[in-house]
Amino acid sequence: MRLFAILLLLPACLLGPVAGWAQSAEAAFRWPDGKRAAVSLSFDDARASQVDTGQAVLARLDARATFYVVPVHVEAKLAGWKRLVAAGHEIGNHSVRHPCTGNFEWSREAALEDYTLERMRQELLEGNRRLEQMLGVTPVTFAYPCGQTFVGRGRATQSYVPLVAELFLAGRGWLDETPNDPTFHDPAQVSGMSMDGKDFPEVKTLVENAREAGQWLVLAGHEIGHSGPQTTRIEMLERLVPFLQDPNNRIWFETVEAVARYLKRHRQE
Repeated sequence: MRLFAILLLLPACLLGPVAGWAQSAEAAFRWPDGKRAAVSLSFDDARASQVDTGQAVLARLDARATFYVVPVHVEAKLAGWKRLVAAGHEIGNHSVRHPCTGNFEWSREAALEDYTLERMRQELLEGNRRLEQMLGVTPVTFAYPCGQTFVGRGRATQSYVPLVAELFLAGRGWLDETPNDPTFHDPAQVSGMSMDGKDFPEVKTLVENAREAGQWLVLAGHEIGHSGPQTTRIEMLERLVPFLQDPNNRIWFETVEAVARYLKRHRQE
């Protein structure tokens, strides 16, 4: 009889850790208003399509996003960017020269291998100054160009993550493979997962996985349109945003700054 009772309990013992994992993750952190996860939309570089096309799409969907911008591109369509700011979108710093590894030929004149921490500091401060001058806002979050976080080369290589931690509330990566655990993540290295080229079912799976684990999913894109390289599809956004806004799905849909501030307050409590 005792052996029979043990056998009856065995499946529950085996399944318990798996079934209870999401519940324990949710219990470990409280998102506002009974939400189970957070999702932020972000776009990089201040591409022209973000103003020409994306602004109207987001307005129609009543959605707010975070835009990580390069000042010279903002300058080219300044009136449009001012309208985005007035609509409540977040403007983040994406550097002045968009430095990436010089292995990209187009970045050879702004190669991270040739940067120092002091040069990077001055560039990030200059980016904030120029954006405040043009748009009247000072960015509080940053996105690493190309998702790369180093300066220098060889034994002289250094991380500029500590610099971003000093200057900004949060720093977002690119092409990362996991959402952010609200109780563990590093605000200066917020994971950013690509939404370019993906259809709604693909992105919905990312959202549902983040919800199951109680995480913060930051989606990152570039162009906004129907097709093309590095393009977040309008058709995907038209299905994703209502899904995020549906209260039954219990997703907190906010800008990177808003979520980062909430997480900072939570850590200080």
